[in-house]
Amino acid sequence: MSPPVASNRVLPTLNQDGTRRWIRPRLYPGKTWRARRIVAWVLMVVFIALPWLEIGGKPVVLLDVVHREFTFFGNKFLATDGVLLMLLMLSIFVSVVLVTALVGRAWCGWACPQTVYLEFLYRPIERLFEGKRGQQMELDKNGANLRRYLKNGVFLLISVVLGNAFLAYFVGSRTLVHWVTASPAEHPQAFLVMAAVSVLTFGDFAYFREQMCTVVCPYARLQSVLLDPRSLIVGYDALRGEPRAKGKPRPGVGDCIDCNACVAACPTGIDIRQGLQLECVACAQCADACDSIMHKVKKPLGLIRYDAQQSLETGVKGRVVRPRLLIYAGILAVLLIALVSAARARGSAELTVLRGIGAPFELRDGLAQNQIRIKVRNRSEQTHRYRIDLEDAPAVKLIAPENPLEVTAGAQRSTSVFVLIPPGALVKGQLAVEFRITDEAGFQVEAPYRLLGPEGEKP
Repeated sequence: MSPPVASNRVLPTLNQDGTRRWIRPRLYPGKTWRARRIVAWVLMVVFIALPWLEIGGKPVVLLDVVHREFTFFGNKFLATDGVLLMLLMLSIFVSVVLVTALVGRAWCGWACPQTVYLEFLYRPIERLFEGKRGQQMELDKNGANLRRYLKNGVFLLISVVLGNAFLAYFVGSRTLVHWVTASPAEHPQAFLVMAAVSVLTFGDFAYFREQMCTVVCPYARLQSVLLDPRSLIVGYDALRGEPRAKGKPRPGVGDCIDCNACVAACPTGIDIRQGLQLECVACAQCADACDSIMHKVKKPLGLIRYDAQQSLETGVKGRVVRPRLLIYAGILAVLLIALVSAARARGSAELTVLRGIGAPFELRDGLAQNQIRIKVRNRSEQTHRYRIDLEDAPAVKLIAPENPLEVTAGAQRSTSVFVLIPPGALVKGQLAVEFRITDEAGFQVEAPYRLLGPEGEKP
């Protein structure tokens, strides 16, 4: 019994019988492709170089998950910087919304790592080994040969390089150099992470490819709510192109000669003449293909181009600036100002005050004794000695076994202190105080705390 066959293709990457349809785009090196190639190579160099660059002796980017420390452009952030992290994530989200409303899926076509590496690293190597589109399609039909196996070997080597480059963001360039030059047995976990990333990278760019954009990535499905009729998209000018007809242009028909060059060039396998589709990544390879044909038939370029959907449908140019963009930009500005202000307000040390383990208080010699845990994190690059004091509580006695507390650069230390509360200092069994730490440089930070004791009677 033969398998069922769909009446129409469900996905560009599937044949009607459900088998994989390999997308082998034809290359049309137009002006947009050349501009994207420059951007892509700059981004790839930046990706490889960032973990190796330093600012003020600190890496430009280091995501030290193990120690929960994150460095961006020489500034260190800790896992306790919850407000900063929240503001950063909100800023990124609003930026995505703003950019999409303005220029559509330009990120996908110009800067997304999936597009950058596939179109400007892996596919060029593939063409070097297997030839042009027709030769690749022959290999798909007749089976792999030595050239394809060699190509996959090169793909695997590149994926290993990218896997190590990815690992450098989390361990630092110096640690990576040591690991690469040492035996994997010395760092088996890191080696397994690198190997897993390399295998996933190879599987993505050698096999999964455009399905990452059309099946997995949620961004395509969000574009329907993020775009509006005046957002910039790659579109087909049906007013000028229809009715289409094969052959040379002639009176009574549109400029489109139905050559299907735009379809052959599309890296996700769609026909842009059918309108905006979620599979379109706004790379404009179809526009370059169409321009090359229009040049040959001596017709104006731009039958397929970057333009607003409203302009393509009506032929009337609309305003780029609109209330929606101004609202998004205003929200983003507020978030960025708040992020910068919160980052600058951070001190060189953090103070955390916690209740000790056990009973909330004990009665000793007529005094209520509270055991307190003091945590001090030194954010600076130098060792400091922090003195612990109580503010606005002259009748309360602080006993600290180690005071001042020495904390090395970037480290955190904990110590236990005892607070003795005399009779009459408590109000309904509580007393609000502030712990303060100061260092030899004059920096100080306070943390409020509520001491406890017996209620309704003198201790």
